[in-house]
Amino acid sequence: MWTILLLTISNIFMTIAWYGHLKFRSEGLWKVIVVSWGIAFFEYCFQVPANRIGSYQFSAAQLKTIQEIITLSVFPFFSVLYLGDKFRWNYGVGFVFIVIAAFFIFHKW
Repeated sequence: MWTILLLTISNIFMTIAWYGHLKFRSEGLWKVIVVSWGIAFFEYCFQVPANRIGSYQFSAAQLKTIQEIITLSVFPFFSVLYLGDKFRWNYGVGFVFIVIAAFFIFHKW
């Protein structure tokens, strides 16, 4: 559970670092790069321990899959609430396919 919580917090910081600057297009690129790197520092402060702790329970492929599912859970809220994007039906269908992929990764064959 700690792994998922830490990866979720990490992903929130990552999403802000990667996409938050899109609302500040008039700022110089160097400025948004520096700010994004500063935000990404906090992402790593949560992501590295999450993967270290999670490596005792999950494989690397499973950790990556968890991270991607969290990304696809966090990003729609960020894009709609912060960037003002619309969530389209095909995004939801794509997410369902990722969840199906996770089933195949986590299922004991």
